[in-house]
Amino acid sequence: MHPLTESVYQPPPRIVRAPIVHPGALRSKPDQMKPGISLPSQSFEDQPHRFEGSTLRDPPRLQMLHRTELTFPLPRLTPEVPGNITWHPSLTRPERNALRKQRGLTIWFTGLSASGKSTIATALEQHLLHLGFAAYRLDGDNVRFGLNKDLGFSEKDRAENIRRIAEVAKLFADSSAIALTSFISPYRADRALARALHVTPTADLADPGIPFIEVYIDIPLSVAEARDPKGLYAKARNGEIKEFTGISAPYEGPENPELRIRSDQCTVEEAVTEIVEYLEGRGLLGLGEKVKQV
Repeated sequence: MHPLTESVYQPPPRIVRAPIVHPGALRSKPDQMKPGISLPSQSFEDQPHRFEGSTLRDPPRLQMLHRTELTFPLPRLTPEVPGNITWHPSLTRPERNALRKQRGLTIWFTGLSASGKSTIATALEQHLLHLGFAAYRLDGDNVRFGLNKDLGFSEKDRAENIRRIAEVAKLFADSSAIALTSFISPYRADRALARALHVTPTADLADPGIPFIEVYIDIPLSVAEARDPKGLYAKARNGEIKEFTGISAPYEGPENPELRIRSDQCTVEEAVTEIVEYLEGRGLLGLGEKVKQV
């Protein structure tokens, strides 16, 4: 029996392995796994997104989100934009998925610096590409060389950093690609916003929500500090880096991630196998003929 409960999905018929995964490497850790998150709790009705006297039309996803209840109080998802902007519909997501023969989704890696997020995400990207899936990794450091180079590390800038990446990941997933994001993303509310942007279906249900898989790369702070491949923890301890997550800024660990992986207790190959088995078990890799035993 797979460590996730039967209510989440039926056990997969096989484990998918690419050459990077050693046979027999799968390590099941039932006490480290939790069922997928569900979103109801706080009403969204008191956060209007339309503007009186404006011709702005919300995207269908946001129209549905107005009636969605979320675990955390979130910022409004529709910015104040000129009233002459209109949402232009395109192919539905199921149509695009059928034509591309794969389902788009986002795999959101979160965890402390030096937890192994980027290493595992890179290996997973390679694994998925080897299997024939379109996949692309968005890295927390890399995007700050371009898209987010105007942002710092204050709480406000961190929130904007995650908001932008959530939107970009959603675009990749909407195109039927598998988006992998490896960001510390320390605040639960920001991750909840990223999830809400993905999972909310359109009002007419023509476009179902985009699967959002939160993968918590969980290691003790002491282990992360011992690794410290970039020397950042030492600098933070010496006061050379301000607002560093885990030292002078908080990290709010996920309470109900789809997957929790202790990277100090498994190999990269085992982590990749665990994630791919979960995706296959959920039926997220089952569109077309790409998933094969290799």
